[in-house]
Amino acid sequence: MNDNTVVINGKSLSIKDVMDVSRKGYGIKLGDDATGWVREASELVREWAVSDSAVYGVTTGFGNLASVSIPPGDREKLQENLLRSHACGVGEPYPTDVTRAIMLLRINTLSSGHSGISIETLNALINLLNAGIHPLIPCQGSLGASGDLCPLSHLAIALFGEGDAEYGGGIVPVREAMADAGLSPVRLGAKEGLALNNGTAVMNAVGVLALVDALALAKTADIVSAVTFEALHGVPYAFDTRTHLLRPYKGQGDVASNMRRITEGSKIVEQFKKNRVQDAYSLRCIPQVHGASRDALDYVRSVLETEINSVTDNPLIFPAERECLSGGNFHGQPLALAMDFFGIAAAEFANISERRQSRMVDTNLSGLPPFLIEGSGLNSGFMIPQYTSAALVSENKVLAHPSSVDSIPTSADQEDHVSMGGYAARKAVNILGNAQKVIAIEMLLAAQALDFTLRSFKPGKGTMSAYECFRESVPYIEKDEYLHPHIIRAVEAIKSGDLIRAVEQTIGELL
Repeated sequence: MNDNTVVINGKSLSIKDVMDVSRKGYGIKLGDDATGWVREASELVREWAVSDSAVYGVTTGFGNLASVSIPPGDREKLQENLLRSHACGVGEPYPTDVTRAIMLLRINTLSSGHSGISIETLNALINLLNAGIHPLIPCQGSLGASGDLCPLSHLAIALFGEGDAEYGGGIVPVREAMADAGLSPVRLGAKEGLALNNGTAVMNAVGVLALVDALALAKTADIVSAVTFEALHGVPYAFDTRTHLLRPYKGQGDVASNMRRITEGSKIVEQFKKNRVQDAYSLRCIPQVHGASRDALDYVRSVLETEINSVTDNPLIFPAERECLSGGNFHGQPLALAMDFFGIAAAEFANISERRQSRMVDTNLSGLPPFLIEGSGLNSGFMIPQYTSAALVSENKVLAHPSSVDSIPTSADQEDHVSMGGYAARKAVNILGNAQKVIAIEMLLAAQALDFTLRSFKPGKGTMSAYECFRESVPYIEKDEYLHPHIIRAVEAIKSGDLIRAVEQTIGELL
């Protein structure tokens, strides 16, 4: 088997596996054990489908129509009708990496053998992913109620050749992409439509990819704040190990350790530490603020890791007991709360960063040239990049309002409490994007500020590595010029992970 293949069994998928499939293009294969589980549940569903028993979504309608009995001859048609009627999303389609993650997570859930999907239909979905056929899934329309019904329906209709897909670098009808890849549409059996569209794969996929990017931002925020710290002639006392042992939050201790290691060997710190005993909160409390956000992200990680290998559709099949139970595993509340917490945590990286930027451009607080430019007055320097950060931080304050406190009853009040987890995940991504830009602008200012100090003193080894890496793409600004391209390059440096790699090559892996 190719090393670039992830084996799926519904129980052992990791965040790394999701990243490999979604962003590195790995293929997937159903494990032998999972094949047996899927067949066993599917055979039981086929029995129920020709019986007179009332089995939700197999012999009955859906939602408020659960009391409607469906004649045996219409039970397969019921599944395709479900997906067509529910595929009614709006908005831009999810990007490719998110779509691949959605497909993977849905396949992983179905492979556990509690959903009743046939092995043929499950393999058809695997074949779509491996062929690079990515159905267009509109990002708006999920309530996080019965999971992500609407967007997952857009994914599922691709199996019988409907909708459009990204394929071969363009957008084409799914049926055309399948023909080109040598694949054929499938006919859905009993319960298969419900198994495909009932669950939390969309909000989970968005959350997992955002989490990985946020964990990288957490390291980057420490690096950038260390550059600012040195540029502002910060004193090291707030990072002393003894302080953090008395309040032993993991995130706080890790950030303090990172700050000590990044600034180790700094002549700037040695020169100025005797001048005062403490700094402003935006410098002194970096471990407490960054650390709290890290701890929040650790909680989010625990939720997402649990959800990755959970079965979240309805009803659930228990072949050993020959039972079908209708429950609420599809409800997105765990993810909704976690992604709201994610958004708050990401926003705080930006909040404190903007305060550090404000100190750098204020000559009365920094002791540096006004707005970090020589010849200020004629030159405005970095006055307005701090405005931009302030605008982004303000946006985040609105976006950080929790989605999970909202609920709109649907399905004739049968689904009378919904999680809004889909939007909680989407707006968390928007908050993260704003935070990445704010941290990038801080690095733009911090490198400029450090240039003035470098004329007399050298910073720590880690700080210098970050500075030199950044200066490879963004120059020192001598006089006013068009700043937008420099900000774009700064954002690219943050998102690429270049600063992390440069620092870790010098001082070892950061916490």
